[in-house]
This record gives sequence, structure tokens and C-alpha cells, in this order.
Amino acid sequence: MSQFWLYFKLGLEHVLDWQAYDHILFLIVLVAAYTFSSWKRILWLVTLFTIGHSLALFLSVYEIVKVDSAYVELLIPITIILTALFNLFTASKKERNTNHSWLYFTTVFFGLIHGLGFSTYFKMVSANTESKLLPLLEFALGIETAQVIVVIAVIIFSFIAQNILQVSRRDWILVSSSVVIGIILPILQENWLAI
Repeated sequence: MSQFWLYFKLGLEHVLDWQAYDHILFLIVLVAAYTFSSWKRILWLVTLFTIGHSLALFLSVYEIVKVDSAYVELLIPITIILTALFNLFTASKKERNTNHSWLYFTTVFFGLIHGLGFSTYFKMVSANTESKLLPLLEFALGIETAQVIVVIAVIIFSFIAQNILQVSRRDWILVSSSVVIGIILPILQENWLAI
């Protein structure tokens, strides 16, 4: 049982770590355009992202897929910027007029990229572990728990901004997505120079 909590906690803290906040930023821009009333759409987006990153995590850990971690670290900020730009360009549209098929497809694809990032960390922390399956499942569960925490926090902030502070939906999306772009651009530049 103590091993379960070890890998669960590692997965949880990996996403919630303020030193490596790129996954938090992606989740912010992924759900910034939605409120509690859009819970079905949020559930679809988060589920598709989970499918993508879980698949890539497992394939990478078992070395079925191998990608240089430097490229993965470059692609992660690109996924964040592209999602934020999508928000900026669609902020004025009503939610029902947005092309959700395209958004769902890119969410799975971006999940694959983030999963490769998760796998780099998992391989590092589990290097001396003989059997990887159970620790990998525990780690993935920790990631999912952290993801739920972040998504709920973003939706609560969105609710407060739009319903209590009376910020328009459009302005909320523009400001939150722009802030994320401002935070992620230096990371993108740093990762670009590292290649």
C-alpha cells in the first residue's frame, strides 16, 4: 500500500508542481472557455486528453514509441500556445458555434505529446523498479486526480470571474488565454534553444 501512495503522489505532484507548471497551463487553456453548465463538454475534453496522454505514457514506458525528450519538451509549450490561440480566435463565438470536432481531435493529439512528457519523468523515478505496470497505473491515477483538481479550480475561477465579478465570457477567455501565452513563451524559447 505504501508503494501505491508513493507513485500516486509522484503523479499528483508532477502535475501540481509549481516548478513544472506546463500541464497546469494546458488544462487552463483547455477549459477556460467553459463553465459548470458545460460539464459534458469539459468531461469529453478531459477524457480525450486523458486517453491521449495515458496511451503515450504506456507506449513510451514500454518503449514501443521512442521520442527524444528535447523534442517533447519543445512540443508541450507549442500545444499550450496553439490551444490558447484557438481560444483567442473563438472567444467571441458562442460555445455552440465552435467546431468541437477539431477541438476534440487536437485534444487527443496534444494528450499524446503530454503523455510523452509524463513518461520521461516516470522513467526517471521508476528506473530501479522491476515491474512497471502497477507503479505506472498508480502514477497515472495520481496524474488524473491532479488533473481533476486543476480543472475544477479553473471552472470555479471562471464562475467567480463571470458571475460574481461580472467579467464577460469573451473577456475572461481573452485574458486567461493571453496570460497563459505570456507565461509559456519564455519556456518555448528556452526549450527551442535547448535543441
